[in-house]
Amino acid sequence: MNEKSRRSGLLQAGRPSPTLEDLATAAGVSRSTASRAINGGLKVSPEAQAAVDAAIVALGYTPNRAARSLVTKRTNSVALVIPEPDARVMMDPFFAAVITGVNEALRETDMQLVLLMSRAGDDSARTIRYLRGGHVDGAIVVSFHKADDWAEALGTAGLPTVFIGRPWAVGFGLPYVDLDNFEGGRLAARHLAATGRTRLGTVAGPADMTAAVDRLEGWLQGLREAGLQPGPVIHGDFTTAGGAEAARDLFSGSPGLDGVFAASDLMALGVIETVQGEGRKVPEDVAVVGFDNHALLAANGLGLTTVTQPMVDMAATAGQLLIRAIDDPELHLEPVIYPAELVVRGSTPPPEA
Repeated sequence: MNEKSRRSGLLQAGRPSPTLEDLATAAGVSRSTASRAINGGLKVSPEAQAAVDAAIVALGYTPNRAARSLVTKRTNSVALVIPEPDARVMMDPFFAAVITGVNEALRETDMQLVLLMSRAGDDSARTIRYLRGGHVDGAIVVSFHKADDWAEALGTAGLPTVFIGRPWAVGFGLPYVDLDNFEGGRLAARHLAATGRTRLGTVAGPADMTAAVDRLEGWLQGLREAGLQPGPVIHGDFTTAGGAEAARDLFSGSPGLDGVFAASDLMALGVIETVQGEGRKVPEDVAVVGFDNHALLAANGLGLTTVTQPMVDMAATAGQLLIRAIDDPELHLEPVIYPAELVVRGSTPPPEA
């Protein structure tokens, strides 16, 4: 049997799982050349690469990922780390947007997404051990808390990592994608002041998260610029139930408030529920501003004035940065900061002339 007939026989044999040897024979190259061709084309001539590519298609060859990883030192998977309980991740549209954006960034690659979430009683140590164990090529971390020290733990591990949100420790050279949360809080304060509201309070986010801290600082700056005294601050947990509970505490101590900024849309819905439950109206009695622009509606169909946070785009950018960091570990990547914008809807009255 001549060489051409032998190749043809392999192509027509219909084997369910062709081997690397089959691929090399069909392409007319050595096994080592075939291996190099499917693992990045290093030191492979254009002719040999083309022959291997054609044989892959003809045979329906699928590389053995375990063997391939020994050569490339790659797992072809990246982790999305969300240090929050499962129930919250499943109920908050913020996380759905993050997953959508990261998947969009990986769509044209061979990389798979591994989702790592906290369980009741977990700390970060177990997840960090997994990430350091060579199971993934890189990680994206979102919704992190100060006590977990994610930036220090991953910044010293050598694993390509991108944060969504400014990390607490920025001295480890880890890139991040964030919104100008300070400006978002400032916009909320200035807008409420422009509508004539003067007795303003806020339901801030958790004090151990950088986004919540920045939004609160921006809010206080906006009040100063508007010539208003800082009102009461109650911290919530970025959930609707947490926003409602915080609002009850807010109005209990300051019943005359006529405007509230909630540091997330879900908490803003909780604020509106509390206001309406006390027999008052939004925005006539209390104007409410949220944060995220999830296009959520209150129970009575009221649209929410809110600060935009384009999470799908931000997460996609984080995914793209991570791919670049994996491909070139020596590459220095600068933070990407998205601008904050205010979207005015029915939960606040129009600004006074």
